Amino acid sequence: MSPRSVTHVGFSDESNWNKGRFRSLGLVSCALSDLPELNAELNKLLEESGVSEFKWKELDGAKERFAAEKMCEFAVRHASAGRLRVDVLIWDTHDSRHNVPGRDDIANLQRMYYHLFKNVLRTRWPDNAVWRLHPDEHTALDWESIEDYLDKAGDILSLQVLPPDLTQPYFRIRLRREFRLEEIQPVSSTDYPLLQLADLFAGLAVFSRDKFDEYQKWLNNVHGLSSLFPDSASLVSTSKRMKERFKALKGFNDLCKEYKMGVSLKKYRGLQTPNPKNPLNFWMYTPQHPNDKAPRRF
Repeated sequence: MSPRSVTHVGFSDESNWNKGRFRSLGLVSCALSDLPELNAELNKLLEESGVSEFKWKELDGAKERFAAEKMCEFAVRHASAGRLRVDVLIWDTHDSRHNVPGRDDIANLQRMYYHLFKNVLRTRWPDNAVWRLHPDEHTALDWESIEDYLDKAGDILSLQVLPPDLTQPYFRIRLRREFRLEEIQPVSSTDYPLLQLADLFAGLAVFSRDKFDEYQKWLNNVHGLSSLFPDSASLVSTSKRMKERFKALKGFNDLCKEYKMGVSLKKYRGLQTPNPKNPLNFWMYTPQHPNDKAPRRF
């Protein structure tokens, strides 16, 4: 099968894929023609912030928080203008799908990637878009092995009936056929600022749900409402790191309201976008039917 010319590009990263109650996948996508300008602007923003590489897990002070706020403003502004999308899929390991003995988190992550691609690459961009995906090189999935198999099997795609499962080596072939995903190139986030943006929103999405109650107490205190909420006294022990993250979450929530991005926080006890067509889309996975269960290790 001859290669098709890539027209669009996506950058994906994971947050807490194998630990904690909430897990997420972040995908930042744009037209290939817009990539150089977006990269240059975001690189300049990070340089001005004194941050060589942004990582959500390292947000523990004002400098990183200022960088996060600038990155959020960048994303909201360009998403509002139709130049990029941010899609974050979140799942709850306490729900009926994931609360199963012996859950295989790697296989489940693969299925979550499939759901994310299905709802973004095929639905939110032009039907004729041809994609290149840049996952973080430290991703839990072995994208290189999947890519190697594609090189060997790509020329027989038109003859092969694909099995319904998503296990390697068939997963990569299904991605190419179903989503016009022509290339997968794992990269270092140091060299690709849009990958750092995916890391930011994947982390922020999980944080907004994990720490929602604590965030609300902090917010009440900021607005002088702590006397109405006695539990807010516990904020005395809130770490500087946590306060900086609360400020980043509040700043992003305020931006979404200012730009009317349709992203909710309080209603869903975490970031969520009721209308998935919106270019900043936080989506909580819900079991599709009673037999929708996470894969298990055998």
